Order: sequence, then C-alpha cells, then structure tokens
Amino acid sequence: MDHLGQVLTERKIHLVSGRGSLGLMGSVSTTAFLGGNQVLGVVPKALAKMDLIGKTVEKELQVSTMSERMTVMFKHADASIALLGGLGTLEEIFHISFWAQLNIHQKPIGLLNVNDFYDNLLSFLDHVVEQNFLTSSARQIIISAATVEQLIDQLQSFIPVIDSSMSRIDWSERESRKKFRLDLSLSL
Repeated sequence: MDHLGQVLTERKIHLVSGRGSLGLMGSVSTTAFLGGNQVLGVVPKALAKMDLIGKTVEKELQVSTMSERMTVMFKHADASIALLGGLGTLEEIFHISFWAQLNIHQKPIGLLNVNDFYDNLLSFLDHVVEQNFLTSSARQIIISAATVEQLIDQLQSFIPVIDSSMSRIDWSERESRKKFRLDLSLSL
C-alpha cells in the first residue's frame, strides 16, 4: 500500500486517516507523510490509550466515539478510499455510502480492488439491485478500480447520480437544529 501513499504524494493529495502507524493504512500514512503530504489521523481516545493502532504520523485529532471518528474524518475529506479490510472497513463503506444515498453528501467513495478483493461484495451489490432493494443510481455511489491510479482518476472525475426521491430531503443545519416540543400533559 506504499504505492497509494506515493501516488497521493505525487498528486499532492492530503490524507485523512482513521488509523495510526500500523497496518495497511499506517503504511499509506507513513509514505504520504514522508513524501511531504499533510496527514490527519482521527483516533478514538480509547484506542489511542491502548496503543492498538500505533502513533499517528503527523497531526492527530482524538475523539470520543467511533461514530464521532467517522463524522470528523468525513468532514475533513473530499473523497473516501477503502483499502482491503474487515468489519470496520465494511461498516465505513456502507455508512458513508448510505449517507450519499440519502443525499447528505456527494463525495466519491472508492474501493481499491486489489487482486479482486471486493469482487464478491460488488457482485452482491449488483444482486441487491436485481432484487429491487437498491436503485441503480444508489449502486453507482461506490466506485472500484484495481489500481491506485485508476481509482484516483475515477474519484477525481466523479459526477454524482442523485436519486430524484432523495434530492428532496433537506439536510441543512438550520433544519436539523429545530427543537421539537413534546407535549406530555395527560388528561384524566
């Protein structure tokens, strides 16, 4: 995964990461940082205390929860790339994809499909479309490519396809901050 860090450096793309210095993401973070890129690591305090993820290579933001981690990472990123991974990676892929489906954002989401790692997942998503549990436009939210260069090119040229039924949803700050009054008085 050092190659991803190298390409990010060559293209002057800064990195927002949810990991420290260990694993695949740690390798990307370290390579990008050593190449001169800015790297922001967003880490839950509980994981930082246990030193389960190593140290963040440049700037680190500690947050309280995994949900807050996802929100902060997303807020600071222009796109998302999923590397090979397990349950946490899958959760993040579907979490931000669902946000895109709901038109909360229009940022591209990419899977780095090294050695066909994500082929079965992509086939499953196609099956979900065939079974009418997912629209074709929602399926197009997730981009995949076998190489770093192809994936970044696709992310940079991404044009979102918005489901017309979702485009009517208003996620503005003003709307989400409304207080609802609940009348709990009882008549006897």
